[in-house]
Amino acid sequence: MKKSASRIREDIAKLQDQLKQAETRDAERIGRIALKAGLGEIEVEEADLHAALADLAGRFRKGEASSNGRERAGAGSTSTTETAPITFGAAASSVGEA
Repeated sequence: MKKSASRIREDIAKLQDQLKQAETRDAERIGRIALKAGLGEIEVEEADLHAALADLAGRFRKGEASSNGRERAGAGSTSTTETAPITFGAAASSVGEA
């Protein structure tokens, strides 16, 4: 059964609305987490913050970081937080220098 062009446009409009709502939920969730972590109190250029968050996202995508750190902890390890600190501003500019 074929859908009419108008029906497809309606479906697209509904999906775009659902996407906007999902993006809003994600942004609010990430914003709350960032504020709890203290990012709201740090004066940092948006480009630097974006680069640091992109790096963090890359670490999670590669499986280098887990949700609570327990999966990466060794058998004899008692630490559950093994993430590297994120640096901002001048300290972060040394990345890539050799």
